[in-house]
Amino acid sequence: MHFTHVAIVMPAFNEVEGIRGFVDEVRENVRPLADRVTFHVADDRSTDATAQVFDDVDDVTVEVQPVNRGHGPTALAAYRAGLAAEPEVIVHVDGDGQFLGADFTRLLTAFGATGADVVHGVRDGRTDPWYRKALTASVGTLIAVAAGRRVPDVNTPLRAYRPDALRLLVDATPTAATVPHVHFSLAEARAGFAVRYLRVASIPRRGESTTGTMWGRGNGLSLPPKRLRSFARTALAEVWTLSLRPAAPLRSIRRPERVAR
Repeated sequence: MHFTHVAIVMPAFNEVEGIRGFVDEVRENVRPLADRVTFHVADDRSTDATAQVFDDVDDVTVEVQPVNRGHGPTALAAYRAGLAAEPEVIVHVDGDGQFLGADFTRLLTAFGATGADVVHGVRDGRTDPWYRKALTASVGTLIAVAAGRRVPDVNTPLRAYRPDALRLLVDATPTAATVPHVHFSLAEARAGFAVRYLRVASIPRRGESTTGTMWGRGNGLSLPPKRLRSFARTALAEVWTLSLRPAAPLRSIRRPERVAR
């Protein structure tokens, strides 16, 4: 399948070391599949030159956020920027570049071939510290119980969305949500979205420093950092409030007829 316009949306924080090379790699792999490819970077008030690294690149738009708010709100800002560009398909990926460019070709090919509302990239070979993997697994179990089925890699940042399906999710999710992809995964399962899963390689973050990643590289720690423990408590409370309790706003999402396949 050939697309008229593919928008790549990307939250970023202190990724100057690797983000431009990552975007170049993604562009090289996606361009043969589309008449037009655009990149929409939401910069979370980086303290390095991430916001300036694309000043001379025509197909990349960088929107610096008003304040530093963390990954979730920045991802939602990137999604909104992509929706405003009115593309045929929106692909989300984090700015730390933990995926291979070739897998974007596979993701879009699967999206076009299956008629899905969304294709999730399910990460193989994750290099995150054990406590991040454990947190993801625990959340995945919780979502499986709530959704009535298992959702592989419930918080994966690599996703290709049909814009009208994505808009339902973004509009129902508060702009300050810390774990929007968890909410999206659960709402998709409950609402009967056509979701496809594609196994992709997970590689280490591009760049040598740890300043661009919220939790660092682990650095041999045997226990999760205090900041991660605090984040996990906040995220679980948010999942209950927005997605799990009987009156939760994301429980009301229904897949529209015009998206049906």
